[in-house]
Amino acid sequence: MAVSLQKGEKISLSKEAGGELTQVKLGLGWDVFQGPQEKKGGFLGKLFGGGSGGDSIDLDASCIMFDANKQAVDAIWFSQLKSKDGSIVHTGDNRTGDGDGDDEVINVDLSKVPANVVSLVFTVNSFTGQTFETVENAFCRIVNANNNTEVARYNLSSQGTHTAMIMAKVYRHNNEWKMHAIGETASGRTFHDLMPAITPYA
Repeated sequence: MAVSLQKGEKISLSKEAGGELTQVKLGLGWDVFQGPQEKKGGFLGKLFGGGSGGDSIDLDASCIMFDANKQAVDAIWFSQLKSKDGSIVHTGDNRTGDGDGDDEVINVDLSKVPANVVSLVFTVNSFTGQTFETVENAFCRIVNANNNTEVARYNLSSQGTHTAMIMAKVYRHNNEWKMHAIGETASGRTFHDLMPAITPYA
């Protein structure tokens, strides 16, 4: 059974998975906040579009790779869906949010992450500049890609006037991979705008 993380908590991925993890999927999801009228109308499960006032929101997941000096080595986002070394692949930008579950997925082959990369920081941005006042039920989760079982999940209380979130970090420690639930709010249309806020967590 997947572990449910609290803000600031750190876990060993291999310990929670019951063995070494090599192929993982980091899924990120969120709902558009629904007012009472939308709930009565049966639109509660609809993501992005159909929120209050008929607004939609385009949230973008990114992954930034850092070395031991907290210098960014590479970044995977909607303008570069694959890391230069091939170890991390973004499945693409979801602009509609139709369906349940993960809205965006980033696949990571931990066995291929270069040795000089010590941490992977995952963020979500509102590219359209809309605030998280219209976002609810945000989460990120780690899935063992070999058997599609959920290893860990971090649910966030994320509503507010911010336009981005630093979600979580997957990092090396004593020759094993761990996960740190960060959940810090920030502002910016892309991860570039967040770098001053991201770097202290790298």
